[in-house]
Amino acid sequence: MPLTFRKSFRILPGVRLNINRRSWSLTTGGRHGPRRTHSSTGRHTTSVDLPGPFGWRRTRSTGRR
Repeated sequence: MPLTFRKSFRILPGVRLNINRRSWSLTTGGRHGPRRTHSSTGRHTTSVDLPGPFGWRRTRSTGRR
């Protein structure tokens, strides 16, 4: 089983800095409403939790890696 490293820091209310072994990302938004994540690898994700077992996610990547 491979070892993984992942850490999340709360910077301000509604803002988190997520760090893993290869990249970092910044997430804005709370549990209620849309969340936006911007990664150092160029990935931008918008997600919303809907009532029940549903959720919506849109991911867009730029050409940089």
